[in-house]
Amino acid sequence: MDTEKMKQDLGGGNVFDIGEPNTAFAQYFTGECYLKMLTTERVPIGNVSFAPSTINNWHIHHKGGQILLVTGGRGWYQEWGKPAQELHAGDVVNIPPEVKHWHGAAKDSWFQHLAIEVPAEGASNKWLEEVSDEEYGKLK
Repeated sequence: MDTEKMKQDLGGGNVFDIGEPNTAFAQYFTGECYLKMLTTERVPIGNVSFAPSTINNWHIHHKGGQILLVTGGRGWYQEWGKPAQELHAGDVVNIPPEVKHWHGAAKDSWFQHLAIEVPAEGASNKWLEEVSDEEYGKLK
């Protein structure tokens, strides 16, 4: 890990510890990712840190959905069938339930967000296919 680049890219928003390598979900990420659960009571909130060029697979949150609060770096969010949106510190993404999407770092920057799982009875997450190299490669 290039700690200096990480600190430079994430800037002042990097107020939470990046945590440990996200080994539990590593199969759904293209590279280096870290997770620090800030709370698991009532509303699970995790600090997720992506190294440059690291993104997650397409996935769907059933029932509750998800909210992303971007705290540092530069990244991307894309819903199935729509253009990708560039993300920066201060951006908020409200992901409704049942929407196929992915998110992660830009090629040249660390990216960090707080992932808030919206509570709902029977909520679950389904991981799907990887984002194609061609699709990700088009992004600046």
